[in-house]
Amino acid sequence: MTKQNASSFDLEKKLLTKGYVFVIGTDEAGRGPLAGPVVAAAAIYRGANFEIPEEKKKLMDFVRDSKTVSHKKREELFDFIHENFYIGVGMCDHKTIDEINILEASFLSMKKALSDLKTKFRHEMPNFDNNIILVDGNKKIPNLSLYQEAVIGGDRISKSISAASIIAKVMRDRLMLEMHEKYPQYGFDKHKGYGTKLHMDALQQFGPCEIHRQTFEPMPSLAKNSKR
Repeated sequence: MTKQNASSFDLEKKLLTKGYVFVIGTDEAGRGPLAGPVVAAAAIYRGANFEIPEEKKKLMDFVRDSKTVSHKKREELFDFIHENFYIGVGMCDHKTIDEINILEASFLSMKKALSDLKTKFRHEMPNFDNNIILVDGNKKIPNLSLYQEAVIGGDRISKSISAASIIAKVMRDRLMLEMHEKYPQYGFDKHKGYGTKLHMDALQQFGPCEIHRQTFEPMPSLAKNSKR
């Protein structure tokens, strides 16, 4: 693991000194694919003052940007993260993405993840609203009455965002594997809906299926050509 891939709790610890009770990391998976949902997760570390026990440090080192962790290791980390973080999950399907666009759907899925987190753990966290949300990227979640900080490259900086990125990625990958069982001709098990050559060739041969995003190319062009 290179140093640039290793996230930490340094940012979270800094924010604790500013009076926040909880620091929540949020991230999404699935903005780029041509098919399937966008999935978001929200994560709060369960450990006091963001200290990592010695026996957990080895696995916690792998809690970093999900793109730098293998599929096998992400699956291994899935339960570990749930044991060490409070987790909320939200999702927007392909229909919602087409209706409101992928950026708005990503923000909506994050809001759903935050709501899920609050609902599931409100008894453990009575002061839930005294928090700050770390959002991966350069944009804050619009129309949200909570403190936020946009963190560019956040999944490589904040361990809380890293945890959210892995949960979102694993859950979306699992959904796309289920979709592969239903639509095996597209190879969703291999590319998870991204626009690889295999996927593009399948679209040319079979046309789009129910879960393809109709506003994403090549779907508009395929629809236009089919009407000629």
